[in-house]
Amino acid sequence: MTDKVNLTDDEWRAKLSPEQYAILRQKGTERAFTGKYEKNKQAGMYKCAGCGLPLFVSETKYDSGSGWPSFTAPAGDDAVDEHRDITHGMIRTEVTCARCDGHLGHVFPDGPGPEGLRYCINSASLEFDPEDK
Repeated sequence: MTDKVNLTDDEWRAKLSPEQYAILRQKGTERAFTGKYEKNKQAGMYKCAGCGLPLFVSETKYDSGSGWPSFTAPAGDDAVDEHRDITHGMIRTEVTCARCDGHLGHVFPDGPGPEGLRYCINSASLEFDPEDK
């Protein structure tokens, strides 16, 4: 894992769009079925919009019907961190970027992959690098 990215609140506001800031730094959520990557089927790498850390590969992306990009696994063991989230009257597992601690979304135990997980991630927290062809 590379060094942590620690920016001030003003630096994050200057670096991110208002929507990215609300999601990555304030733990917001975009409306279902509105994110730019929800229907993306291109091959490539999904990186953190805050710091550029590779988070998810397209091979693990699938259409869960949830309205957000869904993945069966992160790009590596050190890509994301998971935290208990008891906000909004629910018990969930929050997913954050391991490098900048930006809020990405949540992980649920109802995915189709070998581990049975569904990483439900906000498009605004991601940048997509298409595979060169």
